[in-house]
Amino acid sequence: MAALPLEFIARMRRWLGDEADAFFAALLQRDIGLRLNPRRGDVAALAARLPWPTRPVPWCEEGRFLQDEGLPLGTHPYHRAGLYYVQDPSAMAAAVLLDPQPGEWILDLAAAPGGKATHIAARMRGEGLLVANEISRRRAAILAMNVERMGVTNAMIANETPERLAARWAGLFDALLVDAPCSGEGTFVRDSQAIRDWSTATIAGNARRQRLILDRAAPLVRPGGRLLYGTCTFAPEENEGTIAAFLEGHPDFRIVPLPALPGMEGGRPDWIGAPEALRLAGRFWPHKTAGHGHFYALLRRDGESGALPARWEGQSVPGRIRRLYRESLEAALRIPPPEAGLYLSKDDHLYIVPMEPRHWEGLRILRPGWWVASLRHGKIGPDHALAMALAPDEAAARCDLAVDDPRLARYLQGGFWADEGPRGWVLITVEGFPLGWGKRGGGRLRSKYPMHLRR
Repeated sequence: MAALPLEFIARMRRWLGDEADAFFAALLQRDIGLRLNPRRGDVAALAARLPWPTRPVPWCEEGRFLQDEGLPLGTHPYHRAGLYYVQDPSAMAAAVLLDPQPGEWILDLAAAPGGKATHIAARMRGEGLLVANEISRRRAAILAMNVERMGVTNAMIANETPERLAARWAGLFDALLVDAPCSGEGTFVRDSQAIRDWSTATIAGNARRQRLILDRAAPLVRPGGRLLYGTCTFAPEENEGTIAAFLEGHPDFRIVPLPALPGMEGGRPDWIGAPEALRLAGRFWPHKTAGHGHFYALLRRDGESGALPARWEGQSVPGRIRRLYRESLEAALRIPPPEAGLYLSKDDHLYIVPMEPRHWEGLRILRPGWWVASLRHGKIGPDHALAMALAPDEAAARCDLAVDDPRLARYLQGGFWADEGPRGWVLITVEGFPLGWGKRGGGRLRSKYPMHLRR
């Protein structure tokens, strides 16, 4: 890892005083967090299934904390099955502080790679609407894969600018998360590029960009709604300074107290002469609690909220294709195929869409909802995202593999093995957790694991 910038060291010593040495030591300690996925079961039971010793994250019931000693966290089959998301514990506080509720309409404005978005979705329990937006097309594709892996069913993946979203969706959201691009001082231990890019000029440039993003995002919040701003940096110019500038230009927003979380301290407006109200913001410090550090500020827009549009439960599918869809999925599932909100895209993919199509047509939408099936050559097959959202007993046929079963590697690489069972789609699971589809026929069970996920 590159050495810490001397000017960064000097700034933090000036502000932290006697705490500085403990701060630098903790900042460079390779600890890591896992956030368990309640879609896969009770989180305490899931934690007991993990092959590594962990400690609870005090502010997040789904969170666990462990020492990073080169563990295969991102390649373990449990990760492929969406049992957990690798996430810094202080980043887990975002969804806790935003407090998403089932049935709300929520926008994560800069959602890639998906840690905070999938946490928000888990707490919404599949109800309401989550729009996970990412301005970078490449990063939006990564976001979509993580939303799929974690079994999310109520999310749209957008690839838009804040101003285009605000032009179409002004006042539409109960809650908005702005996880702002920043100097990333809290990521120095795992991101040498952030160290090389660091400078006070970069901090000033980030602060200008953050203020512009917030200005463009503000109209998306409905009256009475809330906006949570977060960064993974300690720089007050990007934290308290950005929020102070936003509040000065937006008198219809006010900063409100954050829920009390263990280990979270108040903002430090005194570092840059910002208004005292910024003490209502929150800071996590690596030398005082789990994680590598985050800043949060919760803002509320004045006014009374009106009724939101209802979740769309119509259909936009020709009758012939709808009948074929029903027949195909009835053969693959033990439960009725989902049909409320069924939508056929121009590229012949079938989604369960939570927002009426007229509200988003013309925007760059990577996935308008839960991708459940695809039409190819006159036949409909279930999609990988459908498999990842199923409970094991919801599939008509299942093949469960142990972590050490040699067929597991074959499955993940797109192979096959001998199997004399009945023809048809088979849900492949690893020790009870979904991995994707296989298809049985001709004495073989062949992997249908997506090509882009194979290693």
